[in-house]
Amino acid sequence: MKIAFLADPLDSFKVWKDSTYAMMAEADRRGHEIYAFQQKDMAMQGRRIVADVARITLTGKQSGEWFRSDGVEERELTAFDAVIKRKDPPFDMEYVYATYLCELAALQGARVFNHPDAIRNHNEKLAIAQFPQFTAPTLVCSDEGRLRIFHAEHKDIILKPLDGMGGAGVFRIKEDGLNLGSTIETLTENGARTIMAQKYIPEIALGDKRVLLIGGKVVPYALARIPQSGEVRGNLAAGGTGVAQPLSARDREIAETLAPILSGRGLLLVGLDIIGDYLTEVNVTSPTCFREITDQTGFDVAGMFMDALEKAL
Repeated sequence: MKIAFLADPLDSFKVWKDSTYAMMAEADRRGHEIYAFQQKDMAMQGRRIVADVARITLTGKQSGEWFRSDGVEERELTAFDAVIKRKDPPFDMEYVYATYLCELAALQGARVFNHPDAIRNHNEKLAIAQFPQFTAPTLVCSDEGRLRIFHAEHKDIILKPLDGMGGAGVFRIKEDGLNLGSTIETLTENGARTIMAQKYIPEIALGDKRVLLIGGKVVPYALARIPQSGEVRGNLAAGGTGVAQPLSARDREIAETLAPILSGRGLLLVGLDIIGDYLTEVNVTSPTCFREITDQTGFDVAGMFMDALEKAL
């Protein structure tokens, strides 16, 4: 098969921990051809959705020159057996435009994973509202008054933007309300931007668990991303430590409920974030943690992903 990855610049990959690289390596092991391109490489020319695409060969190195390129050529997205959308957020308008182009390609027969309209329809923060039986008390608004009432009711809360990643812009406001006003003003840009408030979940000290759903099935291990001392964010990008562990009964209940629903909506790969017993995010843009789970447990996450991709095709 010919598999094209819409990703960030290849020279930015940290291949020893990168999930996209894990997918590429498994595809290569199975004899598939690998291609790569970026958002900026895409274009609509008449009815054709094309991209300047590089055929790449993996060298096996875990740093430095981990790939070789045979040069760039313009190809229609329909020329590939699969297009894997792995561009990291921010989920800005350029990202949205890329989903529109990918969706146009899909209408012409391209197989895009995750499906672009499914990505647009599942904001990674707001999607949890579709599953309220699994969520902690949550408020989404831009109004300072409502946010102050929410804090007064729950005493200890988390405030965060709706379009962030890696823990960026996440603040904890404790019962004393210190810096509540300035935090609201900053995150909402004085009421111009909508944000999310959630009741603080003390179990974050045990880790923000990433649970992967692949092809409607559940990976049996989570990666608990444990905050470093003094932090409320467990994200690996914010300095958290990743510890793989078997799913709890509650983790499995949440995951097995959502897996068939999200798969049926065109989401081949989903990363659920669970703190304690609560679902906090539904990640659909470029879920990670393949390498950490595999390295610590031996469970072949990339193999499960490629099995699901081949089955979908």
